[in-house]
Amino acid sequence: MPKIYFIDVTNRDGVQTANLGLSKLEKTMINIYLNEMGIFQSEFGFPTTRHESAYLQANLELAAMGVLQPIRLSGWLRAIVSDVEIAFRFVPDIRHLNLSISTSPQMISAKFRGEKKREDIVEMMIDAVEAAKALGTESIGVNAEDASRTDTDFLIEFASAAKEHGAQRFRYCDTLGYDDPFTIYETVKTLAENVGIPIELHCHGDLGMAVANSVAGAKGAIDGGQDAYINTTVNGIGERAGNADLVATILAVAKSKGFAGRYRLGKRINLKKAWKISKFASYAFGVPVPINQPGVGANAFAHSSGIHADGVLKDPENYELYDLAELGRGELEFVETGREICFGEYSGISGFRHIMGKMSTTFEDSAKAREILELVRYANVEAQKPLVEAELLFIAKYPQIAKKLLTLSPLE
Repeated sequence: MPKIYFIDVTNRDGVQTANLGLSKLEKTMINIYLNEMGIFQSEFGFPTTRHESAYLQANLELAAMGVLQPIRLSGWLRAIVSDVEIAFRFVPDIRHLNLSISTSPQMISAKFRGEKKREDIVEMMIDAVEAAKALGTESIGVNAEDASRTDTDFLIEFASAAKEHGAQRFRYCDTLGYDDPFTIYETVKTLAENVGIPIELHCHGDLGMAVANSVAGAKGAIDGGQDAYINTTVNGIGERAGNADLVATILAVAKSKGFAGRYRLGKRINLKKAWKISKFASYAFGVPVPINQPGVGANAFAHSSGIHADGVLKDPENYELYDLAELGRGELEFVETGREICFGEYSGISGFRHIMGKMSTTFEDSAKAREILELVRYANVEAQKPLVEAELLFIAKYPQIAKKLLTLSPLE
């Protein structure tokens, strides 16, 4: 039976959310947590954007060092030859790409102002795929933006051309959250059967169905004989009403009535990392996790009514579909209520040594301590909020990588 994989797009689609963003160090930490969780691929950024280039190269270096392994790091581009060429000029070591172009009548007519026809869209995509292959790309996903408002016959033509020219996956983008579980299942199953290519499901939550549509689309791909790659973001962060939430989608595949035990995952997922990554993303984005968020919300395991409290005390399975320990929850958290030494962009060496010492981190000499201190200061400047323990430890362990993450060279 074909398998289900997860591709997280927090560092590409999530950071496009209006009024939100992540520092390059925060994006790197998201990649590290995704890797620990067992996610197949992170769409880690935009290789045609100059301010991303040092971050992208630094993360590819972490992959070469074995730190970001086995997760695959993929860049997002428009399906335009010039974008492919710029990507390899800015990020020479990139090897995995997703190439995107609009396919719906609405977008072809309105975005291209009548200058492009369907055959032009297909030709542009083919040229971009060929250019990416020529420059050494190892895997290529081709994205049909607004696929849910594109007729199925054209999607078959488009995806077939992508496959014929060497693309390994076709991304079905429900860009406006227009699909429902029934329509996406039928369309994706038809695509899988007629094209014979693994299919990505990229769903948005404009109608509140991103997770449901992702799972239904995955079932359509598998029932059509192909692997399914579900796109997610941490905490569902994304444009407008957001994307399919990482933890909720994994839980739906692992625990729901029609999926549990019936559909196979391509990689083992470590759900015990769910609480950690959700909490970090909430802090980094500055967006609280809703109390009713599946698995990681404050009320996900809270019980008040007498019948429920009585039932869960007798046996948690009476009112809990999964155990809190499965998601890495249940450990005590300590909050400092007395004297606190904080660290920021203007802090000094004494406070820094004190904070690092509390994390059992020492330095070989004063010069090394001051080097790390300087990097931490710059990281605070970029983030404009205190760094969490994991970020401080990362900088202390990988100072040269951290330096690249903090390097911006505008107007070169």
